[in-house]
Amino acid sequence: MTVRQGTKVPARWRLLVCGLALLASCALAASAGAWVPRLPLLFSSALTPDPDAALPAPTRASYREIGTTKMLGVEAPLRTRLTARIPAELSDVLAFYRNELDKLDWHEQHDDADIATDHIRLAYTTPLGPAVLELDRKDSSTSVNLVQRNKQAATMARVMPRPGRASLMLTNLSDKEAVLKLDNQTVTLPARAGKERPEAPLFNMPPGKYSYALEVNGRPERGATIELAAGDAWEVTVGPEGDLWSPLQLY
Repeated sequence: MTVRQGTKVPARWRLLVCGLALLASCALAASAGAWVPRLPLLFSSALTPDPDAALPAPTRASYREIGTTKMLGVEAPLRTRLTARIPAELSDVLAFYRNELDKLDWHEQHDDADIATDHIRLAYTTPLGPAVLELDRKDSSTSVNLVQRNKQAATMARVMPRPGRASLMLTNLSDKEAVLKLDNQTVTLPARAGKERPEAPLFNMPPGKYSYALEVNGRPERGATIELAAGDAWEVTVGPEGDLWSPLQLY
């Protein structure tokens, strides 16, 4: 209905219009009251833990992967590693992990902490063994690298290094004898050595960088280097076809 200027509106119509306006304002207020409490949930930056993750991880992730290292005859993993990419600030991801790892009785070793603007490295002691958390900020995400090691499993697998040393196990999965040159040492591996434990030779070595190569017809070929840190255990393997595999960290 159009009301021209100067026209008198009957009282009953004025009452109806006021009533409709009042109802509209009440509806708008009710709608706003129902909407406002949901705003914090919609725009919250809080990270929620995934109850099904083998190691603590938030449900919000653009990428996530769990890897384990196992040995024949030992049920528990020697080493469990989580890698993830979280679309959140580094400070938020750090707060998430400090909270979640504390719930698991992991104890942060503050003397070993390395904290920078875009990189954080924290060492932990856990009920199973040592662990390390590394966070790196890149672009609009924070990458996560979380590793936990199991001392009992490594001991049962007979690869636990001596204090201050690193273990290096050499394995030959081929049906022919293999010769490895490890720095100044020549190591002959019988066919299938290490395919079934405990025949694979194990070296306890000082921390450092070492060169190694597979010898073919008396000449070193297909060489590489490996860096061993105190407390680590690694495996260098000659594959079934006589090829030299990339080294694998066992513990």
